[in-house]
Amino acid sequence: MLEEDKEPNYYTAGVGEYAVFNCDLDFPHETPIPYILQWNRDTRTVFSWYDGHVTVDNSYKGRIHLLDDAGHRGYGQGSINLTNIRESDQGWYECRVIFPNRTPNSRNNGTWFHLAIDGMSPFPTTVAGETLLAIPPVNKTAMEGDTVMFECVAKGEGTIVSWFREGVSIPEIQDLRRRASIGTDGTLTIKSAAMGDLGEYTCMVTGETGDQQSASAFLNVQYKAKVIYAPREVYLPYGKPALLDCHFRANPPLTNLRWEKDGFLFDPYNVQGVFYRRNGSLYFSKVDETHSGSYSCTPYNELGTEGPSPLITVIVQRPPMFTVTPQHLYMRKLGENLEIPCDARDGDDSHRPTIMCNFFLRKDGAPLSLERTVIIGGNLTIERIQEHDRGLYQCAASNEAATVVADTELMVLNVPPRAPYNLSANSSKNAVTLTWIPGYVRPKMEYSVWYRPTDTSEWRTMKILSRKITEATVNNLNSGREYEFMILSQDKHGDGMFSKALRIFTQPSSIDENSASEYRSQQDTEIMGPPRNVRVQATVEGYLVTWEPPDLGKNLVRLYTVRWYRGPSEHLYGRAETTDTYYLVKTLEEESFYTFEVAAMSLIDDVATSERVSLEVPAYRRNRAISMGIVAGIGFLAAALAAVWWARKRFCQPTNEK
Repeated sequence: MLEEDKEPNYYTAGVGEYAVFNCDLDFPHETPIPYILQWNRDTRTVFSWYDGHVTVDNSYKGRIHLLDDAGHRGYGQGSINLTNIRESDQGWYECRVIFPNRTPNSRNNGTWFHLAIDGMSPFPTTVAGETLLAIPPVNKTAMEGDTVMFECVAKGEGTIVSWFREGVSIPEIQDLRRRASIGTDGTLTIKSAAMGDLGEYTCMVTGETGDQQSASAFLNVQYKAKVIYAPREVYLPYGKPALLDCHFRANPPLTNLRWEKDGFLFDPYNVQGVFYRRNGSLYFSKVDETHSGSYSCTPYNELGTEGPSPLITVIVQRPPMFTVTPQHLYMRKLGENLEIPCDARDGDDSHRPTIMCNFFLRKDGAPLSLERTVIIGGNLTIERIQEHDRGLYQCAASNEAATVVADTELMVLNVPPRAPYNLSANSSKNAVTLTWIPGYVRPKMEYSVWYRPTDTSEWRTMKILSRKITEATVNNLNSGREYEFMILSQDKHGDGMFSKALRIFTQPSSIDENSASEYRSQQDTEIMGPPRNVRVQATVEGYLVTWEPPDLGKNLVRLYTVRWYRGPSEHLYGRAETTDTYYLVKTLEEESFYTFEVAAMSLIDDVATSERVSLEVPAYRRNRAISMGIVAGIGFLAAALAAVWWARKRFCQPTNEK
């Protein structure tokens, strides 16, 4: 295709915006060879590139750049990015590639672009209007101490130009307002640029009618690498890892950092156990006495250095050592007093370190009670212990080198359990299954279910024997009736508080009990029967409960619920749900009597419960001990008989009389 036949590309951009001109390079035979890239505007070359050397027209300096990583962005290798667009940028642009070592030296890869400027702004305008900016600011790079000027030329008269840095008005920035001024033409001048001036500057133009338009530019302040802070003394803990930092700033970035110790070059590569960090800090894997001395650091970048840091005296000190530590666990009753001892000394016995006691409950950092706690010489005394005093305590001993800690825990006894919470329920026609979350997790917590129909005042109770179960099923309820439930927690210290009451209706019966028997017989096919042939047998892994699906309504079963009760009472001991026709109960207490039942739940939550099956778990351990005793006795008796036989054969040989 000839250059004249190529369709031009049309772009539109607003003042202060940017535009990317996409230009592909057409190499002969698709083989890269040396080339010159030229971007022309009105027969004038505004940008050229050859072998890494860039030439830019004065009116485009700081605003036109070769697009980095163009191939990965989907652009051609000759693409450019024109930023901070001005009204004067409108016109025709041509991308042309010249091959200096080839004849002919050009190919049909010239591409034409037309850039049109409209009145749109990269920032929202309060009122739509014409373009207010004629020349927006451009990015600047300056050395520290230089004077920087940002142009912002507005169109027309009666416009107001305001300047902002990082969104804050220049007059409101205390350090900058003394060195910055805004000219009558809107130009921002910053004298003695400092490294803190780096950032984005925005020019806001407001017209007579309230129209606003803005454009931004970035100021990059460069300076030699410099040390901004150096402590006079640094304490490093003996025998522990430590860091020695060099606090510096550098723009351009750091290229080298030199450490000296006692006036000589300190090269970590030649010192065992000392390493450079990426930021130039010294890392000591294990501090010893040879690491003490006077250090200084000197940072470098492409521009050089402002010089070394002041001397940093490194003192190697041994961390504190505890002479008295608290116990790991303290148990006290409500109202009692507790003294937690703690004492420490410096590792080199030079002086006593600072000892602090910090209290934190769970992870919320609750403070010590000022009215009931006393700290004397590191010992913490808590008077009249209350429930919220339980938790973790930490004794910390500190010196200039390190901080060591010792932890302990206080457990408050005879505290009634808190009320269970998050009580929820699922109902069927004749049963309600409850679940809850314990207020406290304790090893011997027991629960009772209190329930009643809401139209009566008499409460019924059902005790849950198993301490690990936080759910219960209340059976034999009337269908279609509202019930109220509460959970009471109990332990050896007494009853706790009731959970919040929960009301729920049981499911209405799907069959009208008052209907004629002829009608019920027509619905028999929709009734689900109970599971059949429930059996429980002991296995190596536990107790296997098996059953057969219902004869009636087998296809209606959604899941099975296995329940087992301990003792002759109706107290639930365990519960599990499964879709299989078997379930393995892994553990049961020995010398106990259990009853098992399996309930089938239908797709509409109807429940049919099987007949109960009994199981007596013998005392396996006692029987095992008796068996082992019998075996041991038999073995001992056999050994004794063998010994007697051997003795008789050895020492009681018959003598032959002559």
